[in-house]
Amino acid sequence: MADSEENNALFPIFILSMIALPLVPYTILKLFRAASKKEKNIHCACSDCGQSGKYHKSVFKRVANVSTCGNFTLVLLWVITGFLVHYVKNMSRENQVFEPFSILGIDAGASDNEIKKAYRRLSIQYHPDKNPDPAAHKYFVESISKAYQALTDPISRENFEKYGHPDGRQGFQMGIALPQFLLNIDGASSGILLMWIVGICILLPLVMAAIYLSRASKYTGNNVKNDTLAAYYHLMKPSLAPSKVMEVFTKAAEFLEIPVRRSDDVPLHKLFTTVRSELNIDLKNIKKEQAKFWKQHPALVKAELLIQAHLTRETASLSPDLERDCKRVLEFAPRLLEELMKMAIIPRSSKGHGWLRPAVGVVELSQCIVQAVPLSARKSTAGSTEGIAPFLQLPHFNDDIVKKITRKKVRTFQDFQDMSIQERDELLSQVAELSPPQVVDVEKVMELIPSLTVEVTCGTEGEEGVQEGDVVTVQAWINLSRPNGLIGAIPHTPRYPFHKEENFWFLLADPTSNNVWFSQKVSFMDEVGAISAASAAIEERMEVLGASPKEMSDAVKEGVERVKSGSRLAMGKFLAAAEGHYNLTCYVLCDSWIGVDKKSNLKIRVLKRTRAGTRGGQAVVDEGVEEDEEEIEEEEEDEDVESEYSDDEEEEEEKVNVKKKGVANRKKNGRKGRQSSSDESSGSDED
Repeated sequence: MADSEENNALFPIFILSMIALPLVPYTILKLFRAASKKEKNIHCACSDCGQSGKYHKSVFKRVANVSTCGNFTLVLLWVITGFLVHYVKNMSRENQVFEPFSILGIDAGASDNEIKKAYRRLSIQYHPDKNPDPAAHKYFVESISKAYQALTDPISRENFEKYGHPDGRQGFQMGIALPQFLLNIDGASSGILLMWIVGICILLPLVMAAIYLSRASKYTGNNVKNDTLAAYYHLMKPSLAPSKVMEVFTKAAEFLEIPVRRSDDVPLHKLFTTVRSELNIDLKNIKKEQAKFWKQHPALVKAELLIQAHLTRETASLSPDLERDCKRVLEFAPRLLEELMKMAIIPRSSKGHGWLRPAVGVVELSQCIVQAVPLSARKSTAGSTEGIAPFLQLPHFNDDIVKKITRKKVRTFQDFQDMSIQERDELLSQVAELSPPQVVDVEKVMELIPSLTVEVTCGTEGEEGVQEGDVVTVQAWINLSRPNGLIGAIPHTPRYPFHKEENFWFLLADPTSNNVWFSQKVSFMDEVGAISAASAAIEERMEVLGASPKEMSDAVKEGVERVKSGSRLAMGKFLAAAEGHYNLTCYVLCDSWIGVDKKSNLKIRVLKRTRAGTRGGQAVVDEGVEEDEEEIEEEEEDEDVESEYSDDEEEEEEKVNVKKKGVANRKKNGRKGRQSSSDESSGSDED
């Protein structure tokens, strides 16, 4: 064991090493991210977004962003590290290795005469008789005299030149890097050492594990409470109408944490009167419905009223306390809506299908919350399934302006988008009576609104056609374009008080059965992540198809180019349903913009699996003529879809004709048998 003084000197070095090991890489990573962070996503530049203050950072906001708890901890650790470095540096000077040649100022291997001359020269400078300084006296006694004695002694000098130490070869030494008072086992120091070991090695890991497990038991990875997910799962119904999604959304456990004050009773009742038409209340039995509404948990009632105040743009009339509560509710909204969407599309049936109707309702609610548009504005009007909601997301637009422009043959928002800039400017300035700056604001927002197209392919990898129970691969390229040429951009959300990125949901669903066959979330904000995901999916698909390395490389390059040009790949697999024809619909839904969703049809024919289980074999059906006739009628109705499992159509026709003749003969014989039996029965009656 090393001496206690050496162990005490190693303790600061040990602490410095433990702090520096994680601190240096983390700091480099954070600085690299800050240096490489670019403003790829441009936000809206209209006057409404500028006045909202979300994108304008004052000095206090910038200081607040920098002076976070994490940054403060990082700076504090660097201060401690600097202090330890300074302390260790000074300590190393004090504890230098004994070097007699360097102390005397001579080269290694000097002669005895050179050693004596150097000693005399230093004696004149540091001897107590010549220099009364106590430091000089200490240096002369502890260093100069000791070095001279080590070099003048033949054995000491030989050991030093051979082994680097006057005492000869030194053995391997070990020590404990702890302070000296902890190494003193006598007295109370042994208890302190024991407490140190128990606290660092046992208690600290247990406390950290307990904190992590307690939080993990309450929250999911998306920072949503497990109680919220349980409530959403049980309240989600397949026939849930979009107007009823709000009732499920407000049942989140996060809203129960909102404070309920007595001073909020009167403002909330006034707010209820204002937004009553937006609530799902039966006006025929309004008293009973109102009493039922107010019997809910006060925090949930407050949350729903505050959300309706935001949708109807009545937040300016709220008190400061209610306004803070409203911002808190809206802060929870994006991640709660995402989890609610997952509860809608989560596999519920044996085929792994989710529910389409509530999923569309969740996305519509998200659009309305982000754009602060009431749900009633989505009611269908003449020629528009979205109502006037898409127009209300534009700056300076209200109900009166929408009525004015819809009188001029602009029935839908798509018609408004298809107009040229000059025609739109004339419409807004002359018909809507907007000022030139307001017209410019509208055009800035129109340049940010995305236009979507989707290309979908669906089939069984490496096989022809789709049979029952096959693993079907769906591949969808979602293309996004904007008039200003951007791919990723922050949507126009002046009334939503927080930063919100636009996300998209791709759904492959059957509207007739209300089933979602496949779903995937798509984002255009992270190009690097999209490239890596598309490359991995394409490589996996090409590997299944047995492609060569060159073909795989070419396919990956093509996919990367498509991603860079503004496309995203949604790829996945699902089990083929029962035999039949399915008219599916591909939905691309945006959670931020109203009126940009796209739908496209996709027809899939699932054939019955053959008995042999091989592709291209004939499926022999022995269930009667009626079933064969139904199959023939289906083939006549779907002439555009060719069967990939029949090799010779003439043989099929001959088999069907033979079966028909056989059935006809059986029917004929059956009639004769029935006639003879009837004759016998009549004869017996006569007898």
